[in-house]
Amino acid sequence: MADLALKRRGIPWLWVIWALVVLSLGLSFLLGRYPYPYFTRLADLSGDELLWNILLNLRLPRVLGAFLLGMVLSASGRVFQMLFRNPLVESGFLGVSQGAAFGASLAIVALGGAAFFACIGLAASYFLATRIHYGGWVLRLVLSGIAVSALYTSGTGVLKYLADPIRQLPDITFWMLGGLWGITWLDLVQVLPVVVPSLVVIYLMRWRLNLLSMRDEIAFSLSAQPGRERLILLLAAVVSTAAVVAKAGQIAWVGLIVPHIARRLVGSDAQQALPAALLIGGFFVLICDDIARTVLSGEIPLGILTSFIGAGLFLALLTTQTFKVNR
Repeated sequence: MADLALKRRGIPWLWVIWALVVLSLGLSFLLGRYPYPYFTRLADLSGDELLWNILLNLRLPRVLGAFLLGMVLSASGRVFQMLFRNPLVESGFLGVSQGAAFGASLAIVALGGAAFFACIGLAASYFLATRIHYGGWVLRLVLSGIAVSALYTSGTGVLKYLADPIRQLPDITFWMLGGLWGITWLDLVQVLPVVVPSLVVIYLMRWRLNLLSMRDEIAFSLSAQPGRERLILLLAAVVSTAAVVAKAGQIAWVGLIVPHIARRLVGSDAQQALPAALLIGGFFVLICDDIARTVLSGEIPLGILTSFIGAGLFLALLTTQTFKVNR
């Protein structure tokens, strides 16, 4: 009965979220500083070749990129929280984003390997958590994630120290602030072959997340194959996160806060909470990016805005509810 009630409550909220997403996509396409500050009127669309060039080659790929970025970070956050049975983890807490940042910085300075170092960060966090003999699983995973993130952050600092101060160091610095100012159609074409299959896998396996969030013995008794299915979901989450982080830089708090908002709106069943997190995440990053590129004459780094707004929402949720993986 409780599950049926959650499903009935979730369906209207999903329709509301869909409506907000469609509206935000349309409005974001018209937001900008040309030909007038803040907003492009529909009457301006006729006969202005420069405006159409800006809309199709600058705004549209950026709007789609922001929405895709939010979807990936939110989906991966949901996957990590359920698979590790820890409501306080996301890619940034597990060393995934920091590993991707180290790999991207290494690509700027020398070689490359964002996805490889992101996977190494996740594996190291999990391995260390199994070796820590202090506290429960939630605390151990958080502690190991903090340690791995610190190691990667120090490695990135070394790369910044070794980077060419004229060419490479500014690229690393601005990239780590996070932003979509340089996103193009080519960037989208490069990440879509990685991101789309990963999101499809996560979406199709969303009903398995409910089983995989249980202990292995219970999941196995319910016909799940915990080891194999967890590996598939984790690889999809890590690889897609690394792909978008390599293009957009470090965008924090999205993967942590959005799954909790989705769960509060539609319930803890992943069959509805995951689609809701995908839509809310895309909407959240899109709105933050709109603010970043329109409020001031100079652009505000997207990572700063998502951290500021996400931390505020996190504090609001902490004071109004108890975080749980399953309710």
